[in-house]
Parts: sequence; C-alpha cells; structure tokens
Amino acid sequence: MLAFSLRGNAACLIHLPTDMRYETPLIEGRLIRRYKRFLADVELADGSTLTAHTPNTGSLASCCIPGARVWLRDSGNTERKYRFGWELVEPRPGVLVGINTALPSVLVQEALAERRIKELKGYEHVRPEVKYGRENSRIDLLLTGKGRPDCYVEIKNVTLAQDGIAYFPDAVSTRAAKHLRELEHVVAGGGRGVIFFCVQRGDVATVRPADHIDVEYGMALRHALENGVEALAHAARVTPDGVALETRLKVVCPE
Repeated sequence: MLAFSLRGNAACLIHLPTDMRYETPLIEGRLIRRYKRFLADVELADGSTLTAHTPNTGSLASCCIPGARVWLRDSGNTERKYRFGWELVEPRPGVLVGINTALPSVLVQEALAERRIKELKGYEHVRPEVKYGRENSRIDLLLTGKGRPDCYVEIKNVTLAQDGIAYFPDAVSTRAAKHLRELEHVVAGGGRGVIFFCVQRGDVATVRPADHIDVEYGMALRHALENGVEALAHAARVTPDGVALETRLKVVCPE
C-alpha cells in the first residue's frame, strides 16, 4: 500500500504496510477567512489564531465558509514563514473536502499501483511531470508499456460541488483549456490523452464542466472529447487520517 508524505509544498510517495494516511496528525480549527490567494487565518481549539498556507490556486468556491471546520498540517519546519498548511475543510456537516492540489497526482499513482483504475491497467511504467506538447507543457503522468500507445494523463483537482454534482473549474482557467488542446495533439499523433478529474470529496455522483464559471473551458472539454480525448473521474474518501480514491464517477457534458 502506498501512503503520502508532504514535505514543504511537495507530495512524495512512501511505502507503508498500512492504509494511505497523513504522515503526522492534522490539527483542527475554524476558518476565519482566506485571502491573498495563498493565505488563510484559522482559529484553533485553544482560541489562538494562526495564518496557514493555502495550497490551492482556485477560488475554492463553496469551501471558503467562515466558521467551517478545517484541518491543518504541521510541516514541522520552524524556519518557514507559514509553518502550517490548510488540508481539509468541512463545508457542510459530515462532508470533508481535500483542497491540496499537490495530492491528486499522488492519489492517482496510488490507485494505479493497486490497479484500481480499470481503464489505465496494463502499463508497466509511470513517469510524473514529463515535458511534452506544442505549448511548453508538462503532463502529470506519462504511462508507457510494451505494445501499448503512450498514455498522457492530465489530472485536475475538483472541490466545487452542488446537489451531488462536482464541477470543474472553480475559476476561469486558460491553462486548463491549454492542457485539453495538448491532449488532442497527443491523440492526433496516435497516443492516448486522458483528462482525469480527481474529486477530493465523497458526496457527488457525476462531474460536469462548470459552464456557469468558465464557458470556454466547457467548450474546450467537449471539443477534446469529440476528438478522442478520454475523460475519467473518481471521488475520494476524505478523513482527517488520510485521503484515497474510491468511487468511479461519470463525466457528463450537457448539450
């Protein structure tokens, strides 16, 4: 079984004989506010407050609720300006959401190692962060295997949800649309291009493009799918102990 360790702002894979988990216990608090994109003020149980790093560049729409329970990771590095990092939030009772965008690649690699993603079985090698494409991109995971076309997997972290539907993106993202174009070029060249939506919450059944937020991305996703790009999605079980992909979701693009 693979587990993850977060060192600084990077996510690393480590081998452990137990379930996937955080390397150190998370610290619970209450969100005061998120601001300047990468900062969040949090009140701890003893009434003290601290400023934590927010490892997410999106808007975190539906997750930034003042007073919501949050969980922080202690990096243990007293030399860092922001020693603590915001990992989880409970936007509504009983629903935990993972916000750290460093985790999805780790989660997908763990699921691949355990052969839990049937569409991506059979590849012998997995390489992260490989340069490719016409627009100076890096693919999250490159899967290769004898007798199989190279498979380029672009992973997107999904936190936004409403009424059982997860949406991506949660803010306008020209970069995300660029990645879809790159995957189309991969398919045109004889490879496999996969957009993988990693939903770090367990209260959804489908994933849809957030046309109400970024209409251009919605159009780009539909165009990519029409031209051979594959869309996969899995929801995660999120707890203060750890996060792991569990449930396969449908990707739906309404007309």
